[in-house]
Amino acid sequence: MSIIVVGNILQDVYLNLDARTENFETDKTGTKWLDLSFNASEHHFFSRASSLGGAAVSLEVLQKLGLSATISGSQLNFTGTTNTPNDSASAHRYIMVADGQVTYFAPSDFTKTTFTPLPEAPDYLYIDRSAEITINTAADILNFLDKHPNTKLVIYARNFDNAHLNILIPRADLLFSELSDAPELQTFDHHKLIKVSETRLSYLNITEHITAHRVDILTHLSLYSIASATILGCFILGKTVEDSLKLAKLNIENAKLNSVLSLSELNELMTNTHTSKSNPELIAKNLVLYPKGILAADESGGSIHKKFAQLNIPDTYDNRRDYRNLFFTTPHLSNYVNGVILFDETARQAADNGQKFVDYLTAHRIIPGIKVDQGLEHFNPDTNHPEETYTKGLDGLENRLKEYYQMGIRFAKWRAAFTVQLDSDNRIVTPSDFAVNKNCQILAEYAKECQAANIVPIVEPELVYDGNYDINTAANLTGRILDCLFLHLDRQKVNLKACILKVNMVLAGKQYPTQSTPEEVGMKTAEVLKTHIPSELAGIVFLSGGQTPEQATANLTEIIKHGPFNWPITFSFARALQDPALYAWAGNNTNIAQAQKAFTDRLQANTSALKNNP
Repeated sequence: MSIIVVGNILQDVYLNLDARTENFETDKTGTKWLDLSFNASEHHFFSRASSLGGAAVSLEVLQKLGLSATISGSQLNFTGTTNTPNDSASAHRYIMVADGQVTYFAPSDFTKTTFTPLPEAPDYLYIDRSAEITINTAADILNFLDKHPNTKLVIYARNFDNAHLNILIPRADLLFSELSDAPELQTFDHHKLIKVSETRLSYLNITEHITAHRVDILTHLSLYSIASATILGCFILGKTVEDSLKLAKLNIENAKLNSVLSLSELNELMTNTHTSKSNPELIAKNLVLYPKGILAADESGGSIHKKFAQLNIPDTYDNRRDYRNLFFTTPHLSNYVNGVILFDETARQAADNGQKFVDYLTAHRIIPGIKVDQGLEHFNPDTNHPEETYTKGLDGLENRLKEYYQMGIRFAKWRAAFTVQLDSDNRIVTPSDFAVNKNCQILAEYAKECQAANIVPIVEPELVYDGNYDINTAANLTGRILDCLFLHLDRQKVNLKACILKVNMVLAGKQYPTQSTPEEVGMKTAEVLKTHIPSELAGIVFLSGGQTPEQATANLTEIIKHGPFNWPITFSFARALQDPALYAWAGNNTNIAQAQKAFTDRLQANTSALKNNP
């Protein structure tokens, strides 16, 4: 099948501005205005990159799908050597991004599009989104179609302002449109109409939701072109509508600057996506693969504010992004972790290369996850336990999980916290049976919701380390909580093979006069696990829970020595992995290399601890 693309080759210049510098001026109303001096010596960029846009994007997609495609009047080629230099572009567009917002600067007058037919009539003539059709070009195309009735006409109409393009629309065999209620569409056959937006692709009653937050590399300009060309190419290849929309979604969400996916890469992603969706047990198994752990980078806004305050780091959007970015972009991170737990804000942010963190991690063979609980709430004062807490967040969870799945997230985490209080006779006051039962019931309901959304749940009942109690009390309480949790998981019919437990190590509370030795922690923790946890569980990951980085690693080492266990066991630390890097970084991006070195040292120490498994 041969295709002629009619459109303009554009030169896109991507400028990812650092919004914290003098690129912006703030007026008396607090509004930020971009300084448009365009002086590279005065502007700070996270990145600056160029790419061929417009019809070149469509051409690249079609050629990488294995189709014979050319741009009318051009020799541009993405399957081999590019014979057309970049200065053949009809215009430069500047795409400027700051704080996740994108602004376009483009000429008001683009080069008018011409149509040069090939000696042999193509099977398809595709008028690209970038085309600036004149009355003469429209006449040339109509004349060509009259002479070659077997050539199918495909049109991308970004709007219906061009009367010359509108003349061609009744002849279209397939039409892409960003508008759904334009008068021009009222009489058009909707069986030939594909609707494209920044968030979804639709054909009749079939819809595929897309997520593209990488605005400094994949803006809606390129998103529209990738979507339409992928769908067109898949139709030509004989794919179903459903598969064509899914493959377009995958191409959008995994494309890089000057690099969309090949047909084989798309097919592989499609297979993996289908396998993952139909087999969450596989995801759970991959999350606890030996000898790697799970990075917990899911601190809430309040938690990260406290972290930053300790080092006088301003708690800004950019600083939070930079902090997460230094962990996720650490060289060879996939050698040490199978997954990363994100906070909602983080899941919507992007790495320095413009790729959203979810996509960046996935591309590096790391499974992205998400914290979905919404923090602790005290029980009703009318109850007998007003000082105790439950974890909220079940309201609206189903819809949030659907969105997260569409974003590419494949597992979730929910924490329930149990604070230990003893009376003067060392009898347990809290956690009460009521609080344990209520929180375990909520954990089980959350896990059931996750599995219904094809997301692997991590259930985290944490006996809080910050207390005054001995190791035997910790063992008894942890066992009691685990018994209650697995009772409720069973009642909710949660598939334990697709479920992971995140649990505290068994050790005396931080305020207890005699602290537990690693040997004691290893023995007691192993004893509790082997006594209270069903063998079919997918795996167990430990939280560090306020231990020092060295303490958490030493205790993990001793726990592993008491294997073999019925389940894979690994770590899912936050502070015990991050704190040394936080202090090395201290809010200054010139310290990123030192911070990543400190982070890597902790990762290596903990993966080494796992290797002590007998």
